[in-house]
Amino acid sequence: MDQKAVKEQICDVCHKMWQLGWVAANDGNVSVKLDDGSFIVTPTGISKSFITPEKLIRINSSCEILESEGEYRPSSEIKMHLRCYEKRSDVGAVLHAHPPTATGFAVAHRPMDMYNMIEDVAAIGSVPLTPYGTPSTSEVPDAIEPYLNEHDVMLLENHGALTMGSDLLTAYYRMESLELWAKITLNAILLGGSYDISRENIDKLIALRPNYKITGRHPGYKKYPRGGGEPTDK
Repeated sequence: MDQKAVKEQICDVCHKMWQLGWVAANDGNVSVKLDDGSFIVTPTGISKSFITPEKLIRINSSCEILESEGEYRPSSEIKMHLRCYEKRSDVGAVLHAHPPTATGFAVAHRPMDMYNMIEDVAAIGSVPLTPYGTPSTSEVPDAIEPYLNEHDVMLLENHGALTMGSDLLTAYYRMESLELWAKITLNAILLGGSYDISRENIDKLIALRPNYKITGRHPGYKKYPRGGGEPTDK
């Protein structure tokens, strides 16, 4: 995709995020890696509902502005995105938002490591809760780094959610899947309980990923204790 098409796609995703209620005011940020190693990113201080192509910024891996119309500058949270690109050469886009139900799990200090939905078992796997980090500091990228090798989807403690993919639509779809999965799980809990698929069938679903042409990383079967900590495969 050329830069014009990338910018239009970013705007489309930003508008969808706002329409779905995943962001409010100036929340959230989106980035896409270009073939030359630079990045198109959303600016700070602007609602995702008002994002237009000319407001987007091109930066390098040091977060230095290469192109910007006017005085637009990147969000300080782009540091989190850049850590994803630094540690994962397969990542082409990163999305951060505050989808209400999934973020509810993050605020409740509960990782989403249930195995109750066939599609999410195969496509996402367990979603860890990364430790708390102060926004705009290196604490947030440092907090997510230990999980980058195995996870494409994460909950950020008391903050929101982060998804990544080989392209922007993949990252967007993962956020969409995460939020629907969180809603379904919450409904199941309200109805009396969320029940995992059997371990045998979980393993079968994970093994089918190549058949479904699912890109990215998968943690396999992992359970995370409430409040974070080391996972267990039991």
